[in-house]
Parts: sequence; structure tokens; C-alpha cells
Amino acid sequence: MATNQAAWLDGAKQQLRIDKADMPKAGSDEIVVKTAAIAINPVDWKIQDSGYFIKTWPMILGTDVAGEVTEVGDDVKSFKKGDRVTGHNISLLSQDPQDGSYQLYSRLKAAKSAILPKSISYASGVVLPLALDTAAVGLYSSGEKGLGLPMPSLNPKPSGKTIVCWGGSSSVGALVLQLAAASGVKVVATASPHNFDFCKDAGASEVIDYKSSSVVEDVVKAVKSVGGDFAGVYDAISLPEDSFKYTMPILEKLGGGILSVVLAPPENPPSGVKPAGVFGINELTHDIWSGYVTQALEDGKLRCLPPPQVVGKGLESVQKGLDANKKGVSAKKVVIEID
Repeated sequence: MATNQAAWLDGAKQQLRIDKADMPKAGSDEIVVKTAAIAINPVDWKIQDSGYFIKTWPMILGTDVAGEVTEVGDDVKSFKKGDRVTGHNISLLSQDPQDGSYQLYSRLKAAKSAILPKSISYASGVVLPLALDTAAVGLYSSGEKGLGLPMPSLNPKPSGKTIVCWGGSSSVGALVLQLAAASGVKVVATASPHNFDFCKDAGASEVIDYKSSSVVEDVVKAVKSVGGDFAGVYDAISLPEDSFKYTMPILEKLGGGILSVVLAPPENPPSGVKPAGVFGINELTHDIWSGYVTQALEDGKLRCLPPPQVVGKGLESVQKGLDANKKGVSAKKVVIEID
């Protein structure tokens, strides 16, 4: 009979502890997955450093998992045992260790999972989930909650809209570029020059050097050159000195509007700048998971970007992955292979 182990976090500033864990049980709308690969996100080491988000200790972190379905809830019709899947774990919301990815078996909401084509490795497929949900919530939420773009399509038509993506080579940025292109939206992105080709390959119409002393003016000029109805800025970095000092002036010069942010919003933004905080666990993305992800992967219209940087194997390597992500990566996503 299978047994479970996990990389537990016992509290803020603690190293991960490998120990036994309960075997997850699938609720009516859930699946259980035998872990083949997990991906590391900055939120993971930030929680390890600060304890932020966690209400009950110990906890199992991790939001991205890929693996094989071992159990299916009674109401789940889209998956069966043996399916290869990738999905978004939600322990940060549920506060239940069974929902974290840093373990041999984890629980997923079926609505936040998709079948992974056989042509795509688990290590590649696991780079998508959190970044996809985070990008989608900021792009597609309406009103003052996001940029209000049309949903992605396998056969997109030009929408006539243009956005700016600050941090186009980041994990979230790479999905912003791909999803925007699938929505018929043009994107002016920022990145380091060595990642210009990466961004254009992911869907950017123009890419601007974010380190340029004239980056604000350069981005504004590029948006006007690309044309279309300017819909706002997606700030995939969302830090005061690294992005807000540029993204807010860009937005002001382009007439104001929504600034989608993935971390805490800027303090005292100008009157024309309307920050929209992005939280990636949202029912808005369920139709994307069920109706877009698998077919888009099969058709090559959605790609596993940024590519994985595998830094180890087994739960013992998860701490190494956290440390590697904290040091910084460029146009890569840190991945641990488990099985």
C-alpha cells in the first residue's frame, strides 16, 4: 500500500523537514496525484522567510504539481486514474497540508487541473499552473479588478487592444505574453536584451530594455507605434524600485487605467493609476483549464515557458530549489523531479 511523505515547513525561517504525511483523500470535485515534478515559485521562499499566509503549522507548501492521477472524486468526469496531469495546488487558500505540492501525493481541484499531452514531460508541464492562473486573473478580470481582456481562444481574432507587460521573461510574464496573444491582444514587454527573443517568441510585439535610462519614454513610444486601444499595464514584478517607479509613469503618460499587480499594490498611486491586486485562485480561470489548456498544448499554441531548470530529484532537493529561486533565475523556472 502506498505511503506519503512531505517536505514540511514547521515555522518561519525554518528549513524544510522531510517526514511522513497523511495520504490525501479526494473530495467530490477533486483528484489525487502521484507527484512526478514540482515547480518553485518566489511565494514559497517568501513564506519560508516570513511565515506570511500560514495560519496553521506545520504546513506543506507548493502550488505547482505534475504527475499521475491515482484517485478521482465522485463528481469528477474529466479525469480518470492513470491520466497525466498538471495542476495548481491551493494549500495557501485552504490551509490544508493535503493541498500542497511538496509531497509524494497531493490533492488538486479538478477545475484547476488539465491533462498533460504525452509529448510534454512532467518537468516541462509543471512550470505552468500558478503562473497561468496568476496571469489569467490579471488579464481577464473586469471592472477595476483586472485588464478586462477577451478570454483566450485556440483561433484568436485581433481584439484591437494593446497592453504593457513589465517583466516579460518572468514566469508570470511568459504566460501573460502567451495568453494575451491567444486573446488577440498586442503586448509591449520589458526584459533584459538577452531575453528579447524569448519574449518575442512568447508573443510580444515589441520588447524594451527595462534597464534603459529612457525606459518609460521608450515603452510609451512603442505602445503608440504598435497602435490599438491601450488597455493597461500588467506588472509581473510589482516592487517599488524594480517596477512601480516605471509602470506608474508609463500608465500616466498613456492616459491612466488599470495596473495589475502580483504583490502588494503601490502606496499612494497617482489619481489616474488604478492598482488591481491579483490572487491566482479564482473561478474565472476554470474554463481556461477545462476548455483551453490541453488542446492549446497539443496544438503548440500554449508552450511550457519559461523552460524548466531542474536542480535536483526527490523531496530532499526541495530546499535546494527554494534557495536557487531566491538567488534569482532568468527566463527559467526552478523544478524538482520527484519520481
